[in-house]
Amino acid sequence: MSEKNEEKNAPAAPAAAKRKIGGLGRGLNALIEGSYEKKSDRVGLVPHPMNSVGFIPVGQIEANPYQPRTHFDQEALQELAESIKIQGIIQPVTVRQTGTNAYQLISGERRLQASKLAGLDSIPAYIRKADDQQMLEMALIENIQRENLNAIEIALSYQRLVSECNLKQEELGDRVGKNRSTVTNYLRLLKLPPDIQIGLRDTVISMGHARALINIDDAEQQLALFHRIVAEELSVRKVEQLVRAGLVAPKKADAPNGQAVQETQVVIPVAELRRTERFLSDRFGSKVLVKPGPQGNGEIKIAFDSVEDMQRILHILQPA
Repeated sequence: MSEKNEEKNAPAAPAAAKRKIGGLGRGLNALIEGSYEKKSDRVGLVPHPMNSVGFIPVGQIEANPYQPRTHFDQEALQELAESIKIQGIIQPVTVRQTGTNAYQLISGERRLQASKLAGLDSIPAYIRKADDQQMLEMALIENIQRENLNAIEIALSYQRLVSECNLKQEELGDRVGKNRSTVTNYLRLLKLPPDIQIGLRDTVISMGHARALINIDDAEQQLALFHRIVAEELSVRKVEQLVRAGLVAPKKADAPNGQAVQETQVVIPVAELRRTERFLSDRFGSKVLVKPGPQGNGEIKIAFDSVEDMQRILHILQPA
């Protein structure tokens, strides 16, 4: 049968369905057409066969219990929601069916959340068969391959693949397309103190900084250098030099009697700094950076886009 005849005989999606998928691009539109059928003079979703793409109501999709992402940027999520309102969903999420009209997300958590924010009733989804272990593995590897996880989330994903999917590091490297040394370096990040892991997750420090800190055996020394990196904005090369030279302890000052004493450092937890930044950013409607110093001092930087924006911020700062 020719392609024209096939198209002629294929079941057509109702007008309401076509309007819904109009912003998805012709390629996805062609995949999904025919997933709807008319029954008893009403339009409804028909059961989707395995390995097919179709629209599924967002209320029928539950979250992925194996989701490797633990942090979603709310501003970026809102931007995605606005894009979805205009363009629709460009790429379907992936789900598995767990019952009648019940599905569980495998991948596409950001798209699902943004779709809910955008007020969509249903979204395109690729339905595939997967048991719990396969679902975990697909969710982790899909996120890693998309490179949208931070370093700590990648490290935790690798750890789960090793421990829960019983993969050796060599096998893991093959599955995610990385060599063994790369996998090992990520797994070593999980041995760092929690404050440093949070700093890496929130991009207070880079992967290069973290790899240098890993080479310090003592956790207190790791934390001391971490806070110095943040306070003095040390480069990765400078940190590597300090580690090689063994100069990782806090600076010391001379006491009046000539004896060396250690400076008292006031350490503000990274999580508290980030909370303060988020609070101030919401308060002023602009990006705010809180930069701590070694003695409990520091500075707060408020960004503005124009003279008018600066005047707006100054007005907020003025007492009522």
